[in-house]
Amino acid sequence: MINSEIDHLVRLISKLPGLGLRSARRIVLHLLNNKEKEMLVLSDEIKDVAERVKFCVICGNMDTSEECYICKDEKRDVSTICVVENVGDLWAIERSGVFSGKYHVLGGVLSALDNIGPDDLKIGQLVQRAKSEKIKEVILANSATVDGQTTAHYIADQLSSTDIILSRLAQGLPMGGELDFLDDGTITQALRARSKLQN
Repeated sequence: MINSEIDHLVRLISKLPGLGLRSARRIVLHLLNNKEKEMLVLSDEIKDVAERVKFCVICGNMDTSEECYICKDEKRDVSTICVVENVGDLWAIERSGVFSGKYHVLGGVLSALDNIGPDDLKIGQLVQRAKSEKIKEVILANSATVDGQTTAHYIADQLSSTDIILSRLAQGLPMGGELDFLDDGTITQALRARSKLQN
């Protein structure tokens, strides 16, 4: 591109998840054509959010206060913690509207390749919460990747000396999924985790 400032903005936006250079060019062009109504408003909002939003000191969610709205909510079930890898996973579960307990965001997964060990994640804080709070169940909502499963096993090992019930999210066939379109690993997991039909 001729203009280095525009090119620089396109390249910055193209680094966002799910966007490439073509999408970034369209976004930048749209914003430049709507400077007053959208571009300046968006830039002010991004700056404001960047300055105000922080991680919750209890669970690791994002909010504008030290404790997030979920941790402050007295109607939530304090005896159950759902352990997730990142804030996006927490938001996905919240969107479903079926979980009414508390959360714990690990901040990633254990990964030998990426040199991420237990001290790089919030596993110690989870164990501390589980032992000090009135926790009856910890739900491990890790991804079905090798690193996700390794992390789940490590957490289970760390909590093995407690009386806390450990559970995991069910894995297998998605709603509306057709067998012919599923990979072998998903079908294998679905068969292994099959449940008895109620009469």
